[in-house]
Amino acid sequence: MDFTHFDEKGRALMVDVTEKNETERCAVATGRILVSRRVYEAIEEGTIGKGDVLSVAATAGVMGAKRTSELIPMCHILPLSGCRIQFEMDPEACAVHCYCTVKITGKTGVEMEALTGVSVALLTIYDMCKALDKTMEIGEIYLCRKTGGKSGEIVNDRAALRNNKDLKNLNLW
Repeated sequence: MDFTHFDEKGRALMVDVTEKNETERCAVATGRILVSRRVYEAIEEGTIGKGDVLSVAATAGVMGAKRTSELIPMCHILPLSGCRIQFEMDPEACAVHCYCTVKITGKTGVEMEALTGVSVALLTIYDMCKALDKTMEIGEIYLCRKTGGKSGEIVNDRAALRNNKDLKNLNLW
């Protein structure tokens, strides 16, 4: 498969989706932030001085997904029909896992929007908690699954093994 974001002379371009059919599309991405025990407990107990960390981070993640085309130069401006951010707390690892599910009926996919939503949500957690811990680590950001479009359903098998989850049936809506 050729790269689609380059013309015949190798210059970057936005892919023309004019002739593509609209289909229902969904993408789920995930990532995590590793924090200190102190930060983990403060998030759980709601004692971070800046407010409810996970509520603010969820809002930021939705905002990030909606503004993806302003951050990634060749992304299309998309009228998202839904975006949901969810968190799972992992006390053993002192980690917060973030999931972003994005939906649209359109001509192009929403993978970049889901990945951006996760990234912005995790960055917001870092921002809100950095007074307590500047050594937090954000990582393992990847696409879990996508549906719709010409390529149909794609499930990240490596992600399923890493998370020990059935990502084919992952429904975070």
